[in-house]
Parts: sequence; C-alpha cells; structure tokens
Amino acid sequence: MRFCWRCELDIKSLIRDVPGYPAEGVVYRDLTPVWANPEAMRYITDTVSDHLRSLQTQAVAAIDARGFIFGAPVAARLNVPFVPIRKAGKLPPPVIGTDYDLEYGTARLEVRTGAVEPGQNVAVIDDLLATGGSAGAGVKLITSLGANVVSIAVLVELTFLGGRATLPAGLDVFSMVQY
Repeated sequence: MRFCWRCELDIKSLIRDVPGYPAEGVVYRDLTPVWANPEAMRYITDTVSDHLRSLQTQAVAAIDARGFIFGAPVAARLNVPFVPIRKAGKLPPPVIGTDYDLEYGTARLEVRTGAVEPGQNVAVIDDLLATGGSAGAGVKLITSLGANVVSIAVLVELTFLGGRATLPAGLDVFSMVQY
C-alpha cells in the first residue's frame, strides 16, 4: 500500500479492525500493519518528535509493551533518554509502582527509581488511549519522581471511552488517529 506522508487517513487505513476480539462487542485496533510499514513509522516518529520537541521534552517514558514501539524511536530522534514503564515485576529493583483500574480488575505499572531527574520535562508515550488508566498511571509514576509530564502522546485515541477526561486538567494530549 502506498503511503501519503501528509494524510492522517492513510495511517488509519493501515489499522486493521478485528471485531469480537478479545471479547464479543469489542473492536480491536490491530496496529501490526502500521509497524510493518516503514514509511508510516517514519512519519509517526517525525510527527510525534516534532510535537514533543516544541514542548522542550528532555526524556521519553513509554508504557509496556506497545508504547515501546513508538517511544524508543521518538526518544532516539529527539536524542533524549528512553524510560521504560513496565508491568509489575519486569524491572529489577529499586522501582516504584502504582496500581490502576482496568475494565475488569486492576493492574500495576512500575518504573526504575531515579529513571528521570526532578524538574525534567518528560513525555509519556503509549500506543492507544482508551479509558486513560495506563496513561494516568504513567503520569503518576513520572510525577512522583519529581519530573514534569509535558505530554501524553499516543498513536490512537478511542475518544468515545473518555480517557482524555481522566487525565490531569491542562495536560497536553497528542493523538494522531481518533475513533
């Protein structure tokens, strides 16, 4: 598929809808065709990097696991540290963690103590913003280390789930594709 560098709709056209997965009534947004398209990945990396550069981003923290796919290349493009925010038990100590709500239960995210500096401007990146649980947990972790979260950047935002409204008021939320 030919990719138009200036067309957001082309990114959306690469995303595959999978009805009924992982449960009946859910439409899963499969991003693997986006990752398989080098032109799309360059465009996404450039676009997110340009936005975060304008906010004087000094580090990129990305949420396990699909946020890593977007976060690492953006950090490299910005020439700033990459900070992984992992699922519980995946990082060696010392770590700090926070629990957050899922649709059916809770989960926990952790970050390495000292991963960011107090006062540092940090962007939090994930693949998708739905209810805001993991993004909010990422913000909480980074700010608990004394850093400033300057943006939440995602490839896809499911606006109908209202995740943006659950995040701190006034926080920059940057999404490239909305449903």
